[in-house]
Amino acid sequence: MPKAAAIDRKLPSPFRTKAERAQDRADKWEAVLLAAVRMFNARGYHAASLDDVAASLGISKPTIYHYLGNKEQVLIECVNRGLSLLQEAADRAEGLPGNGLDRLRAFLCLYAQINMDDFGRCVIRTSDEILSMDSATQFRARKRDIDNVVRRMIEQGIADGSMAPVDPRFASFVLAGALNWPARWHDPDGPMTPEQIAGQLVDILLSGLAPRS
Repeated sequence: MPKAAAIDRKLPSPFRTKAERAQDRADKWEAVLLAAVRMFNARGYHAASLDDVAASLGISKPTIYHYLGNKEQVLIECVNRGLSLLQEAADRAEGLPGNGLDRLRAFLCLYAQINMDDFGRCVIRTSDEILSMDSATQFRARKRDIDNVVRRMIEQGIADGSMAPVDPRFASFVLAGALNWPARWHDPDGPMTPEQIAGQLVDILLSGLAPRS
């Protein structure tokens, strides 16, 4: 074989590419975040410790600091993930065809299902009193944005006749209060799926918003 051909021939590299390293870091970040949110949900923020999270993954506590920061920063990452899921669901529902009641029903079903999953459950179980002032302000603002979407859908439903005249603010609080509770009592191993639970809850709640003859 000519020397030039031997030199040009590429050997398999034992070193990972930049993309592979980035993916590896993203996978580890995701694993740490998921372990943390499940620990917070199971034990509560104050009782859970990053030592426990690290032990569940077989890593050291400094590794968590490396990927996510201190305990409050880890919690904020968890609730922000849940809030982003809720906001995406709200944006999707607002863009659906149909009347106000149709869009509200679609969003509330998604809302309830998200609240029965790991990150949505963390949003419901987290009280802003345990957060620093800046984090609590941001937390309340993001929740308020989602509440405003619900109020807009209710207002649209009243305007188009698909809902009875109600106080949108009060109705939004009632709906959120009812649909937040599954985050506390839902059993993932129970006989009903989150989708089935969400559908029944929303049916019961919205029957009270249907227009009366």
